[in-house]
Amino acid sequence: MTTDKQLEIFLDIATEAVMTAGAILQAYWGKLEEIEEKGRPGDLVTAADKEAEAAILKVLERHVPNHGILAEESGQLGDHQSEYLWAIDPLDGTTNYAHQYPIAATSIGLLICGIPQVGAIYNPFRDELFRAAKGLGATRNRRSIQVSRTSQLSKSLLVTGFAYDRRETSDNNYAEFCHLTHLTQGVRRSGSASLDLADVACGRIDGYWERGIQPWDMAAGIVLVEEAGGNVTAYDRSPLIMASGRILATNGQIHEQVSQELLGVPPLSSWK
Repeated sequence: MTTDKQLEIFLDIATEAVMTAGAILQAYWGKLEEIEEKGRPGDLVTAADKEAEAAILKVLERHVPNHGILAEESGQLGDHQSEYLWAIDPLDGTTNYAHQYPIAATSIGLLICGIPQVGAIYNPFRDELFRAAKGLGATRNRRSIQVSRTSQLSKSLLVTGFAYDRRETSDNNYAEFCHLTHLTQGVRRSGSASLDLADVACGRIDGYWERGIQPWDMAAGIVLVEEAGGNVTAYDRSPLIMASGRILATNGQIHEQVSQELLGVPPLSSWK
């Protein structure tokens, strides 16, 4: 069993890594010479992504060389049998970053025996550092945060995102986006899943859902939301399976309402 002291150490390691990566993202800001696509339209990668990830891997190699790693650009590294797995997104919001739209972050989560238990997210463009560890609470810039208290869906503000394959698959988020926009005070789309989860954790947003995302997109944010008093599940409120790519995270007050609406949305093909 991992002790609180160990979790604090791991959280400090994650913090060092996201801050190191954040400095690299700032250094490349507005200076990118080449932007590549990774096979799907809109799925971008830049020199900033690659260099930031390399810097994160060096930090982890120095502190926890025997742990496993799942990184967006490098894939699986290290000991795959380890009970510790670091899920790394060096630049969550690459499309935003490439367009100099300052909603982007580095996100690092630590899964212990498959469960997210440590998370750090850093947006260098707003100088916001989010940190959380299981049982130790959640903070923004070292100050405690909590989810909102909104209890009515009609008074809530939600956020979501759209997968890169949304053009090719009918299993996209368009119908849910339209449906919930009509039932709430609005639905935002930031382009960064980790920051969406951070915004739920600190009470700016009442709920978030998305499909087609990866463990590195959500691992750190899951810890933040739960430690800030929120709820994270699958769409149907069953335990979250990260490999499904689907997540529902709310302040807990509107969780059942959002879940019921998501499950009852008519397919987009039936909309007039």
